[in-house]
Amino acid sequence: MTFYVIDRIEGKIAVVVGDDGRSFDVPKRQLPRGCREGTVLRVEARSGAINWSQAIIDDAERRQRLERGRETLRRLGETDPGGDVKL
Repeated sequence: MTFYVIDRIEGKIAVVVGDDGRSFDVPKRQLPRGCREGTVLRVEARSGAINWSQAIIDDAERRQRLERGRETLRRLGETDPGGDVKL
Protein backbone atom coordinates (compact mmCIF):
# COMPACT_ATOMS: atom_id res chain seq x y z
CA MET A 1 0.00 0.00 0.00
CA THR A 2 1.06 3.53 -0.74
CA PHE A 3 -0.07 6.66 1.04
CA TYR A 4 -1.06 9.94 -0.56
CA VAL A 5 -2.21 13.23 0.98
CA ILE A 6 -4.61 15.71 -0.56
CA ASP A 7 -2.48 18.84 -0.64
CA ARG A 8 -5.14 21.17 -1.96
CA ILE A 9 -8.34 21.34 -3.95
CA GLU A 10 -8.54 23.64 -6.93
CA GLY A 11 -12.10 23.70 -8.21
CA LYS A 12 -12.94 20.19 -9.39
CA ILE A 13 -9.33 18.97 -9.16
CA ALA A 14 -7.55 17.63 -6.08
CA VAL A 15 -3.77 17.92 -6.00
CA VAL A 16 -2.61 14.69 -4.38
CA VAL A 17 0.98 14.18 -3.19
CA GLY A 18 2.53 10.78 -2.59
CA ASP A 19 5.04 9.90 0.09
CA ASP A 20 7.62 9.76 -2.70
CA GLY A 21 6.99 13.44 -3.52
CA ARG A 22 5.18 12.86 -6.81
CA SER A 23 2.02 14.91 -7.28
CA PHE A 24 -1.09 14.14 -9.27
CA ASP A 25 -4.03 16.23 -10.43
CA VAL A 26 -7.04 14.01 -9.74
CA PRO A 27 -10.67 14.86 -10.53
CA LYS A 28 -12.53 15.07 -7.20
CA ARG A 29 -15.23 12.76 -8.51
CA GLN A 30 -12.68 9.92 -8.64
CA LEU A 31 -11.88 10.21 -4.93
CA PRO A 32 -13.89 8.88 -1.97
CA ARG A 33 -16.63 11.09 -0.56
CA GLY A 34 -15.52 13.21 2.35
CA CYS A 35 -12.05 13.97 1.00
CA ARG A 36 -10.67 17.39 1.85
CA GLU A 37 -7.29 19.05 2.18
CA GLY A 38 -5.10 17.00 4.51
CA THR A 39 -6.97 13.73 3.94
CA VAL A 40 -4.63 10.72 3.86
CA LEU A 41 -5.49 8.14 1.23
CA ARG A 42 -4.32 4.53 1.10
CA VAL A 43 -4.07 3.28 -2.47
CA GLU A 44 -2.77 0.10 -3.98
CA ALA A 45 -0.84 0.85 -7.16
CA ARG A 46 -0.68 -2.02 -9.62
CA SER A 47 1.73 -1.99 -12.53
CA GLY A 48 2.46 1.65 -11.79
CA ALA A 49 -1.15 2.66 -12.43
CA ILE A 50 -3.17 4.24 -9.64
CA ASN A 51 -6.89 3.58 -9.49
CA TRP A 52 -8.07 6.55 -7.45
CA SER A 53 -11.61 5.19 -7.25
CA GLN A 54 -10.23 2.38 -5.06
CA ALA A 55 -8.57 4.84 -2.62
CA ILE A 56 -9.48 4.46 1.04
CA ILE A 57 -9.48 7.33 3.54
CA ASP A 58 -7.06 6.37 6.33
CA ASP A 59 -7.92 8.45 9.40
CA ALA A 60 -5.59 6.44 11.66
CA GLU A 61 -2.59 7.25 9.43
CA ARG A 62 -3.63 10.90 9.37
CA ARG A 63 -3.73 11.02 13.18
CA GLN A 64 -0.30 9.34 13.40
CA ARG A 65 1.21 11.84 10.98
CA LEU A 66 -0.27 14.79 12.87
CA GLU A 67 1.08 13.43 16.16
CA ARG A 68 4.56 12.92 14.68
CA GLY A 69 4.49 16.50 13.41
CA ARG A 70 3.42 17.85 16.81
CA GLU A 71 6.18 15.84 18.50
CA THR A 72 8.78 17.18 16.08
CA LEU A 73 7.67 20.76 16.73
CA ARG A 74 7.78 20.16 20.49
CA ARG A 75 11.34 18.80 20.30
CA LEU A 76 12.47 21.69 18.10
CA GLY A 77 10.92 24.15 20.53
CA GLU A 78 12.93 22.65 23.39
CA THR A 79 16.22 23.38 21.64
CA ASP A 80 15.29 26.88 20.43
CA PRO A 81 17.26 29.44 22.48
CA GLY A 82 14.79 32.18 21.53
CA GLY A 83 15.73 35.74 20.75
CA ASP A 84 16.73 37.30 17.47
CA VAL A 85 18.44 35.39 14.71
CA LYS A 86 21.96 36.63 14.05
CA LEU A 87 23.25 36.26 10.52
